[in-house]
Amino acid sequence: MKDFDKISIIVIDDHPIFRQGVVDSFSLEEEFIVIDQASDGEAGLSLVQKLKPDVAVIDVNLPGINGQQITREIVDQKLPTRVILLTAYDDVDQKIQAISAGAAAYCTKDVIPEDLVEVIRSVAQGKYVLDGREYDGKQINQWLRMKIDGAKRLFSDPGEPYQPLSSREMQILKYLTQGNSNKEIALILGISHQTVKNHVTSVFRKLGVDDRTQAALYALRQGWVRLNQPDTDSQE
Repeated sequence: MKDFDKISIIVIDDHPIFRQGVVDSFSLEEEFIVIDQASDGEAGLSLVQKLKPDVAVIDVNLPGINGQQITREIVDQKLPTRVILLTAYDDVDQKIQAISAGAAAYCTKDVIPEDLVEVIRSVAQGKYVLDGREYDGKQINQWLRMKIDGAKRLFSDPGEPYQPLSSREMQILKYLTQGNSNKEIALILGISHQTVKNHVTSVFRKLGVDDRTQAALYALRQGWVRLNQPDTDSQE
């Protein structure tokens, strides 16, 4: 039974020693209660759906579905759980994707336990946390727009004349923007891995970009793709 006087937490990470260290650090806080933990994406999402904790601390890179995919599922299913994503990399592009997907905080794994505890408290109170700073909902949206606009200046826009993407290429662009691998996209759409690779190459050529990050940022700032949009595609 959920203890309403405590902040309930689930920890999802595939590294047992790191995961146990996080759980142990939380156990020292009287207002925290770790109600379960998981080592892969599917099991973690199932626990969140079943237990509906206040906060889920999730590794970005997980076996099966990744942390950002779990975050999108939590948002799409309107679950009350707020997500803190953990990663080994302090990367602005991943921060953009994490916040766009619906995460409330993004922390690197070298965060000291005391700071992670403070992030938990802030997130449980409805705040957003990035780089040690708190944001409210309006401020985090301003941050996101500023970062996307800043990234826009780093990369050249597609040359003219612009070649529009086919409907299949738009599907591929949506999924690569959401962080899916080529193999995952192939499984979702029911097409071969090589076909996905061919479409990705075509998308890059038409957009005039060199990699997935540039393509994703372009799609986001053009409003073609939202990272937390429901998945309505079916296999063809």
